[in-house]
Amino acid sequence: MRIAFFSTKPYDRRFFDALNESHGHEIAYFEAHLAAETAPLAEGFPAVCPFVNDTVDAATIDLLAAGGTDLIALRSAGYNHVDLDAAARHGMTVARVPAYSPHAVAEHTVGLILALERKIHRAFNRVREGNFALEGLLGRDLNGKTVGVVGTGRIGAVVARIMAGFGCQVLANDRFTNADVVSLGARYVDLDTLFAESDIITLHCPLTPETHHLVDAESVARMRDGVMIINTSRGALVETQAVIDGMKSGKIGAVGLDVYEEEGDLFFEDLSNRVIVDDVFSRLLTFPTIIVTGHQAFFTTDALEAIARTTLENVTLFEQGQTSGNEVVGG
Repeated sequence: MRIAFFSTKPYDRRFFDALNESHGHEIAYFEAHLAAETAPLAEGFPAVCPFVNDTVDAATIDLLAAGGTDLIALRSAGYNHVDLDAAARHGMTVARVPAYSPHAVAEHTVGLILALERKIHRAFNRVREGNFALEGLLGRDLNGKTVGVVGTGRIGAVVARIMAGFGCQVLANDRFTNADVVSLGARYVDLDTLFAESDIITLHCPLTPETHHLVDAESVARMRDGVMIINTSRGALVETQAVIDGMKSGKIGAVGLDVYEEEGDLFFEDLSNRVIVDDVFSRLLTFPTIIVTGHQAFFTTDALEAIARTTLENVTLFEQGQTSGNEVVGG
């Protein structure tokens, strides 16, 4: 099957080309983001493969359908950027990669927690400048701290297990109770309790209308003074201005972000020779107790191989008239 890939980088080509040898699909790689303006590039392609910051809205889907596209094969777990109702109107199938490597994202999450707690990022810069003073680098033991895990699916469950291994008390919140998380000694609580009792809050839930700006000014006000907030899930779970205000007031002690609600024009690109015009994002970077990484939590060899494998299997099964179990529908 002919597949039009959008938002592609050299590493995408490397992993997909290697695994496509056993599938035999015809792949065209485009660096451009998928949107209504670029959808005509996919004319004549029965399948398109967008990434997380592509715009697969109704206007884009209308154009894809007019060009003969029948399958939207996402190479991501999240699908909040796809208008599923518009796809359904055109009889289009949308398939995703529900799981690749939960360990990749979970381990990056814990890496952010450790770096912030022990101020490793600041120490690294100091030593390179010949400054070996310890003043300002005082941290805390993780052992005995309370960690609130919002969302205990595959990734959140791994985070809970790692943090329990550090000797942390784990609080959990999810619509569904995960028995594996309970077996760690974690306690499921409502969000108000989790916000009020956690020293560290880490987000691992999908972005839905209900979870949009889950962390806002009101929820920050209910948190412990000096709380650490980590988001490696979806940017819009966190209201950025509320975080900035919380940092300025001292309510929030540290923040680790691998995602940002307006990341579409920033992440995955080299902007080192340009002025970043997003003033809110630039303000974030001024705080010494914030670490921002560019949506790289998933970025391991294991995860990229799994993403390529599942994506291509989804396309192959669709071509054969079969379902993969990874299809998503609206409603």
